[in-house]
Amino acid sequence: MSSWGLLVLLGVVAGRYARELAGGFTPEPDDTRKEARAALRHTVGVVPVPRRPFVVEGVTGLLFGVLAWRYAATPELVPALLLAAWAGVVLTVTDLRTWRLPDVVTLPAYPVLLAALAPTGRLMVATACGLAMAGIYLVLWFGRPSGIGFGDVKLAGLVGLVSGAVSVDAAIVAGVGGQLLGGLWALGLLITRKGTRTSEFPFGPAMIAGALAALLAGA
Repeated sequence: MSSWGLLVLLGVVAGRYARELAGGFTPEPDDTRKEARAALRHTVGVVPVPRRPFVVEGVTGLLFGVLAWRYAATPELVPALLLAAWAGVVLTVTDLRTWRLPDVVTLPAYPVLLAALAPTGRLMVATACGLAMAGIYLVLWFGRPSGIGFGDVKLAGLVGLVSGAVSVDAAIVAGVGGQLLGGLWALGLLITRKGTRTSEFPFGPAMIAGALAALLAGA
């Protein structure tokens, strides 16, 4: 099996764990730390065999394969991109289910990604982009806390960090793309009459999709 095929297989297995971890979170837990510990313990004990309907496993495997192919010319970036993709899958599934972006996923992702990016020689630019994007979202959160959750602020730093490792342009595309996709989502809710101008919705998936678009474009 080729190295690309092995990465796809690795993604499928990683997707199994992503699915189980995301499934351990609830919309309004009584104790977030207790919930996080229980979710992690459950996930560690999972047998790494995909199970129906295979959606999360399949998407994760596809992401691993596509990102590895897209950045074959810069293999030093691939480990960080795959780690970010896995975290993105966990956060997307969790946010869609619970409207939460758990700290147990976002916060540890920072040191892990910083360590993965350290050998690339792009750490300073990536960090600057991460700080800039987190700062922008922090301002938005202060201006309208009902429109953006603080979890989105923490996610923004990760989006800027990972996309900034590719290029400053990629970080800009990721940031703008997330806002555009979020706006389209809101517009769709209005058109289908499933929401109003003041309706809230999970914004994390739009941010992650914007980052993915930037990474695939290699902006």
